[in-house]
Amino acid sequence: MALFGAWTFFLLVSCITFFLVLRRRRKPKDSNLPPGPIRLPWLGNLLQVDIMNLFTSLYRLQEQYRPVFTVYMGPEPVVVLCGYGAIKEALVDNAEAFGGRARLLGMDDTMQNYGIGSSNGERWRELRHFCQSALRNFGVGKRSMEERIQEEAEFLVEALRKTEGRSFDPTLCLSHAVSNIICSIVFGHRFEYEDKDFITLLGLLSESVRLMFSPWAQLRNFFPGLMRILPGPHQKLSRYLTDFKRFIVERVQLHRQSLDLNCPRDFIDCFLNKMEQEKNNPSSEYHDKNLIVCIFDLFSAGSASASTTLKYGLLLLLRYPEIEAKIHKEIDLVIGRNRRPCMDDRKKMPYTDAVIHEIHRFADVSPIGIPHLVTRDTQFRGYTIPKGTTVFPFLTTALQDPCHFETPMKFNPAHFLDENGDFRKDEAFLPFSAGKRVCPGENLARMELFLFLTTVLQNFNLRTLQDREEIDISPEVHSSGKLPRPYQLSVVPR
Repeated sequence: MALFGAWTFFLLVSCITFFLVLRRRRKPKDSNLPPGPIRLPWLGNLLQVDIMNLFTSLYRLQEQYRPVFTVYMGPEPVVVLCGYGAIKEALVDNAEAFGGRARLLGMDDTMQNYGIGSSNGERWRELRHFCQSALRNFGVGKRSMEERIQEEAEFLVEALRKTEGRSFDPTLCLSHAVSNIICSIVFGHRFEYEDKDFITLLGLLSESVRLMFSPWAQLRNFFPGLMRILPGPHQKLSRYLTDFKRFIVERVQLHRQSLDLNCPRDFIDCFLNKMEQEKNNPSSEYHDKNLIVCIFDLFSAGSASASTTLKYGLLLLLRYPEIEAKIHKEIDLVIGRNRRPCMDDRKKMPYTDAVIHEIHRFADVSPIGIPHLVTRDTQFRGYTIPKGTTVFPFLTTALQDPCHFETPMKFNPAHFLDENGDFRKDEAFLPFSAGKRVCPGENLARMELFLFLTTVLQNFNLRTLQDREEIDISPEVHSSGKLPRPYQLSVVPR
């Protein structure tokens, strides 16, 4: 048996060596890719990259290979961009070449290359232009959207008052508040926090996003064909997305029955209107599949990440009550207690603005960003990146770039304040990515965080039963995503 085992091991090593030599002799077209760890045939860098913690694995590799390196997800190369300089040079200075969208991690096959999140080429350009125009028409970036958020912030305050000082997990109420903003845009109305359909919708979205950033999604990237047939939690994703799509289809049907082409009420009406205008165009991008996936894209971009960032922000203020106290002071000075906070207040509140930027930077809820695709053979920093290569913009390495942030691993609002205490921008602040594929909901997310946070702090002091020094603000890493650790807080009226 020992002899048989030795021969098996020898045969395995011989086969691996043969394939490595063969690949080297054939000089594949990707031989001038950026450097990276040695890969094995078929497995790629599976042994060097921990799929349970992809973020940490890439962080470790960037310390060795930065600013640009290559890892192999199975047989396919992925180029990783590290640091503000490399990310900006690729996504902004070479926006066209790096402006494609790679396969989204774990995304259901029926949704790939539809909507605005995972599509490419003319479809993406057409749908992105339409979505941006529709969002502007329904107030994004305007006073009307500000008023919607202000109203929802008051509903959130009322929900918090009902806790009557008891400790609670803020996840649900924050998720409900933030999601209601995108609901008002897409469906034309908000939902009560106790609405069963609303709770079901958010549950489906939460589970879908969780699985798309799970280790199982990474395995689908390594071995897409194999993972389609193997059992595991990743198979639930199709069911969740099917249920989510069913909810959307029901809402679309209700809109069709009451549609007034001359008076669109929301995003769905606008899309249905466009479908009617182009019903005789066989190549039109305005059809049900794109509508459904666009709605999913808007929800996932405009709900999950914003509510997670807000939840992280409250945790950070629990940990640093002196920072909360300074925000309270600025709120009392600029806004007072008797009127709603508004966006015009932000420029008069440099410390609060700095804290909010630092929450975005420190929370870093999408550390690897959404994968890009190189649209043509590209020369980049002396390397050749072939058309169709997946690119990961490692946003964490910009948000923690020591050349831009003095204490990158610490929560420090001074990163966004000058010597006079005035707010200052930093070009390495890229939580929403950059270039052609920058998050289309960036302005909405910034508005939401400012108005929700200032409204909550205008009305409440944050309390915790924990010793402040013992509050753990380090993130929970879920393969390629980061979340605040579970916590409870109580709110006391001011």
